[in-house]
Amino acid sequence: MDVQLNNKVAVITGGSTGIGAATAIEYAKAGAKVVFGDINEEDAEKTLSTIIENGGTAKFQRTDVTAETEVADLMATADMAFGGIDTLVTSAGVLRGPSVRIDDFEAATFDSVIDVNLKGTFFALKHAVPIMGRENGGVILCIASGAGVRGGSSSVAYASSKGGVNGLVMTVEGQVASMGIRMHTICPGGLATPLKLGQIAESAKRGGQDPNEAVANARNSLGDPAGVARVLTFLASDAGSYTRGQIFTR
Repeated sequence: MDVQLNNKVAVITGGSTGIGAATAIEYAKAGAKVVFGDINEEDAEKTLSTIIENGGTAKFQRTDVTAETEVADLMATADMAFGGIDTLVTSAGVLRGPSVRIDDFEAATFDSVIDVNLKGTFFALKHAVPIMGRENGGVILCIASGAGVRGGSSSVAYASSKGGVNGLVMTVEGQVASMGIRMHTICPGGLATPLKLGQIAESAKRGGQDPNEAVANARNSLGDPAGVARVLTFLASDAGSYTRGQIFTR
């Protein structure tokens, strides 16, 4: 199936690395105009260069998703530069405190993960929905995880945040359906992203193991973020318009 996103405008949070970067590249390849935000400016330039070198259209704006004004500015940039938003992907995320038992888990660590993963998603939805609903609606794809939805996680905070994203989508999708906006919770499995590899290394270190060896061994069983990006491209396209509900990937 030749999936196209011609003339569609996509906003992606957390677009510098991992699923966000792979999706930005795949969307641009399919013809979308991509606006992505992240605090990681160095890797953002690599993602942007890849898109431009392949003939795509993209803009990067440094965005801290824990700051509501910065998220609002990202959405406004897409609106002003390209005339609206057709697709939103909330990919910004962190995993902190792996392998820490609940009674040792620091409240500050818990708060920092909730702020990025859950509150950052809330801010993105809050400021994208009015723009998307102004015209013909669109598609919102919120990256959650199997953790917090089907099972636990190495991190108390991470599972809590991703379960929260799932609940947020289930609540908001009923509010925006009449605006022509379709929403999905995306639950990827184990992928070779900086977030996942960092978690493996930190857990190995806590357990007295060699973190480099643990990461090297894990790579063989982890999926490629580009595979998830292809799923997200289908969901953002007209071909995906009959899809509903949670989406679980490798």
